[in-house]
Amino acid sequence: MVITAQMVKELRELTGAGPLDCKKALEQFEGSMDKAADFLREKGLAKAAKKIGRATNEGIVHAYIHHNNRLGVLLELNCETDFVAKTDLFRALANDLALQIANLGARYVKREDVPEALVEAERDLQRRRALEEGKPENVVERIVDGRMSKFYEDLVLVEQPFIKDDSVTIGALITQAIADLGENITVRRFARFAIGEGAEVEEA
Repeated sequence: MVITAQMVKELRELTGAGPLDCKKALEQFEGSMDKAADFLREKGLAKAAKKIGRATNEGIVHAYIHHNNRLGVLLELNCETDFVAKTDLFRALANDLALQIANLGARYVKREDVPEALVEAERDLQRRRALEEGKPENVVERIVDGRMSKFYEDLVLVEQPFIKDDSVTIGALITQAIADLGENITVRRFARFAIGEGAEVEEA
């Protein structure tokens, strides 16, 4: 099958992959746009996994103010180079993250940031609740683990479903951006301000 420049262009727009990779993927899957796109996305995510952990000393501070001027978020989003920090995709990600924080009120970037005392207090509460509900001792810990997942989802940014697409977590959204931009990306810290509430500041 002949792979046209238009087919390569369409696949690039779908995946953000380079033209040579797009052409090879289309040839490999005999012109199937869906199969080639899935392959390139998986390849990109595999590359992204290798980039996680690399130093992120560049980035931006992004400000989001809600339309009623009663709620705002300041977010520091980091990457590896100033070049990526200036891209539209990186800035759009920063805005999406700030919008997420404004609407769902995450307090921590990742699970490890939640204070141990708070975690233990919640586990004790859920354990007592499960026992009071008459759950058998041998399944209580599994029930507690399930309820702790919801606890983390409420508090931890990367574990929350994305408000624009709840089939994707914020963690997956950031990983996809790493794959698309070719650099590690980290949320360094954020602060959420709302009229009548104390500022919620998270620093990783």
